[in-house]
Amino acid sequence: MVLAKLWTLQQHFEGLPKESNFELKQEELPDPKDGEVLLEAVFLSVDPYMRPYSRMHLKEGDTMMGAQVSRLAALYGLEEICEIKAEETLLVNAAAGAVGTMVGQIAKIKGCRAVGCAGSDDKVSYLKELGFDQAFNYKTISSLEDALREAAPQGYDCYFDNVGGDFTSTALAQMKPFGRIALSGSISTYNNTAPHRGPSIHSHMILKQLRMEGFLVERWKHKHHDSLQRLLAWVKEGRIKCREHITEGFENMPASFISMLSGENVGKAVVKI
Repeated sequence: MVLAKLWTLQQHFEGLPKESNFELKQEELPDPKDGEVLLEAVFLSVDPYMRPYSRMHLKEGDTMMGAQVSRLAALYGLEEICEIKAEETLLVNAAAGAVGTMVGQIAKIKGCRAVGCAGSDDKVSYLKELGFDQAFNYKTISSLEDALREAAPQGYDCYFDNVGGDFTSTALAQMKPFGRIALSGSISTYNNTAPHRGPSIHSHMILKQLRMEGFLVERWKHKHHDSLQRLLAWVKEGRIKCREHITEGFENMPASFISMLSGENVGKAVVKI
């Protein structure tokens, strides 16, 4: 007999999730059938997508979704959506997170100029350690428009968007003609209790002939093996550095999830069982 612990969604989120939205349960697992294998989890992942997907795919009382192994979205967003080229200028927000840190480093490997923003001075310092050409703290600047212009006076060829909302409305005005925008996330809106309303983006999209596209990594699952090999090679060569924000204990998964949505992590947020 094997007993397993699980977190269930006790109540759908309204605004920022609370620990009371979750309930810790224990259940007996059935014996594995022919062709099945029983695995012990060592690390679990908490990710922004879990916030909107829980509303779309889970009923109250269901086991909370999550993964024991996660793939990097950065490579596909840059290569398949942005089609980034050497000497171009890239903007990425939430740049100190799991995806953002990879985006900036891969852009540098490809010979591009990388501009990132994050929510603390320590995170900005970390981005500069990773090789970002310019980085700023969006919480301490007086004007996002001015900060973006100062970081790249000639504008941006590519924009990797993890945030959405007002940030994107401001950034679009500083895209170069024929710029490409990869929509990876919209974390600024995940905890909204009412639909987000923002300025129209149509004039920028039309007059600058921009291309904006959302994506999910599973679109390129046929490339996962080769992509992983390339990423691992860059890590071994020291061209990509990885940092993990580790929380100890399965019982602390809700706290880790809430912390990640509040922007307290640097790098990938994981829970060590």
